[in-house]
Amino acid sequence: MPQITVEHSPYLDGVDWGGFARELHTVVVETAAARIEACKSRFLRTEDEVVGAEAEGHAIVHVMIALLAGRSEETKAELTEGVLDLLRKYVDPEDGITLHASAEVRDLDPSYRKFER
Repeated sequence: MPQITVEHSPYLDGVDWGGFARELHTVVVETAAARIEACKSRFLRTEDEVVGAEAEGHAIVHVMIALLAGRSEETKAELTEGVLDLLRKYVDPEDGITLHASAEVRDLDPSYRKFER
């Protein structure tokens, strides 16, 4: 915990996702009182996308952060805004591409468990 998933378009392959993750982990720690070593990010490149009636000319990135329950709605909203600020900093699509960026913060299901070796 936190479990962070970033889905992004092939148009965004040139983004420094490692730098984004390191900076995002700091934001999560400062905003949601998580431990830096507990932050885990993975990046999923999507292949097929359609926005409205168009299958070309759009880049999509969506960040999902799942936290253990207990954070206030205000904290989650602040964290979501922090994610969007980082996306503005790191993601700059090529000319002619419209960027659709979004983020959400949610509670992990009570059944969540983990282990480390």
